[in-house]
Amino acid sequence: MKQTILVSMPDLSSRPFSLSVERTMLFPANVLYRAWTEQFALWFAEPGSVLMKGNVNTVFYFETAYDGKRHPHYGRFLRLVPDQLVELTWLTGADGTKGAETVVTVELEKVENGTVLRLNHAGFPDEESRDRHEQAWPLVLAQLEDRLMKVSHS
Repeated sequence: MKQTILVSMPDLSSRPFSLSVERTMLFPANVLYRAWTEQFALWFAEPGSVLMKGNVNTVFYFETAYDGKRHPHYGRFLRLVPDQLVELTWLTGADGTKGAETVVTVELEKVENGTVLRLNHAGFPDEESRDRHEQAWPLVLAQLEDRLMKVSHS
């Protein structure tokens, strides 16, 4: 018998600002899925700061460091489809989502030489917050690919 997990979805109706980025990577979808659900410390978070289990309706916490400042990130997994989809809430402080619970959806599409990663980030409280993330996500995805390359060649 399949167990249904009830998940409370954030209400984004009063926060219409969103962004989308796309990147084709040379890695198979299962490697990227694992990076988003189990390996944040490998490519995004400060080592030792990650509290995460890649299960629907479980919460996570990690920190990043930028410009000499610590940036806590909180969230919970909303939907997971192995090797295809990761959807999670994303909540950061004044320099990020300004305390708003946003939603990041990562779609993974297998292609001949790897995977197309499509990231949609929705629910920003204002354009400034959205624009800051719109500049950051391409750099973060490039860092993901770079770190995975280093691991695969070591």
